[in-house]
Amino acid sequence: MSHATDQFKPGMTVEVTQQIPHRDDDVWTTRVRGTIVKYEQAKTGSWYAHAKDDKLWLDRLTLRKPDGEIVVMILDKYTHVEAVDGE
Repeated sequence: MSHATDQFKPGMTVEVTQQIPHRDDDVWTTRVRGTIVKYEQAKTGSWYAHAKDDKLWLDRLTLRKPDGEIVVMILDKYTHVEAVDGE
C-alpha cells in the first residue's frame, strides 16, 4: 500500500479500489465508497515468523457505506484509497 496511514481519519469519505490479480492476465476490481469509522493495524490468528507477537499484522480500514452497511477492508499493495471531496 502506498499511502501514509496517518491520513485515515474517522469521518473522512473515501473511495477504496482493490484489485485481485489472476494468472491469465485477468484482474478483479472492487470499489467501495464510504465514511471512515476507524483505521487500525490488527493481528490475525495466523502465525508468521519474526513478526510482532509472532502474528501477522494487517492494516484494516472500517467504512460505513451510505446505506449504513459496515465494511472492514484489509489494505494491501493492490489497494488504492482516495479521499472524496465535498462529501
